[in-house]
Amino acid sequence: MISGAKLKKIFNFGSDVMKYIERPEYMQRLLDLMGTPDIKIITGVRRSGKSELMKAYIRKITETQHDANIIFVDFFDLKYENLKEYHALYDHIESKYDPKKTNYVFIDEVQLCEKFELAINSLHTSRKYDLYITGSNAFLLSSDLTTLFTGRFIEIHVFPFSFAEFCRYYEEENDIQKLFEEYVIKGGLAGSYEYRTDRDRTNYIRDVYNTIINRDLVTKYNLPDTTTLEHLAEFMMDNVSNLTSPNSISDTLTANVVVTNHKTVGNYIKYLCDAYIFYGVRRYDIRGKKYLKTSVKYYLSDTGIRFARLGRRNLDYGRMYENIVCIELMRRGYEVYVGKLYQKEVDFVAVRGDEKIYIQVSDDISRQETFEREYDPLLKIKDAYPKLILANTRHETYDYEGIKIQNIPDWLLQHE
Repeated sequence: MISGAKLKKIFNFGSDVMKYIERPEYMQRLLDLMGTPDIKIITGVRRSGKSELMKAYIRKITETQHDANIIFVDFFDLKYENLKEYHALYDHIESKYDPKKTNYVFIDEVQLCEKFELAINSLHTSRKYDLYITGSNAFLLSSDLTTLFTGRFIEIHVFPFSFAEFCRYYEEENDIQKLFEEYVIKGGLAGSYEYRTDRDRTNYIRDVYNTIINRDLVTKYNLPDTTTLEHLAEFMMDNVSNLTSPNSISDTLTANVVVTNHKTVGNYIKYLCDAYIFYGVRRYDIRGKKYLKTSVKYYLSDTGIRFARLGRRNLDYGRMYENIVCIELMRRGYEVYVGKLYQKEVDFVAVRGDEKIYIQVSDDISRQETFEREYDPLLKIKDAYPKLILANTRHETYDYEGIKIQNIPDWLLQHE
């Protein structure tokens, strides 16, 4: 007979199944907004952890506030089926109001209630509730929030797991370099971590992606078909970190028998960015200190989507590393731009308040010519802001001519 402990080891039962990882940065953001008169809207790509964050926040409130009145509606739960109409939702919440307590309202998957925005706006106007909502990107796209909500709102944007969170999830593995290589492939959609095989894990991510493309965006924009949208998204995945424009993409897709035009491509890129599959990064003229309107670089919200959809086709690890660094900078609260200096390019100009960092990202800088290509643009920048080269060096951090050279996994793990 096999012991319970051995079964747990063989079948991966136990603490690593359905494991919950605390996300203190997001939690602190919510705590900082507690009690403010705004509608708090938790956004992010599907399966990035919005609902889990909301539930963790509710637990935090119940543990620390004995006079809290929690009114929670989860429209994925059949228990709330009768509230999927805005009058019913409004009446339910009003019936739960307690004038002697602090009243918190949490609504998960709010888009499943017809005309939900009318109920939310009315509840907000009453000023009796601390309001928090999450929902599908098809109905809470970043471009729609101002139209939907007449009152003031604050967006709390949630990204997929960072590398630091990935390491906390797989805490039994101590080899940071190995974890980093796995993170590049697996990505940060933590729901996929529950599956034991690569096939099941990638199928999970592929299903999340297909839901966004085939259900969210088709529903939102009444698209006649998804062929152009799917080819466009795959093209953008294949060209992460390349400067692109609707005209150039349209020409390429048309040459590959996907007939389209720059206007359609421009609209579809906007849809993909509004659904948080991609993020656009504008160019910044370092010498002229101005933003440039021509061409944009697009980065995936999570590299796991790229591998689940395209596998290792046309794989460029340098671009994947650049993608990971870009999203991490956004996660840390930086505004991110692509730097232009004369005919040279700096991968990122990261700005946060008065802070500015110039960053180059590379796969391997062991060859002298590659190293020179990375540091040369940074040496030409004459201001005193920090300059950094991130590469898969596998070595300790060191300086070269005032430029810090750092191993990417170490930078991803460093405390902010």
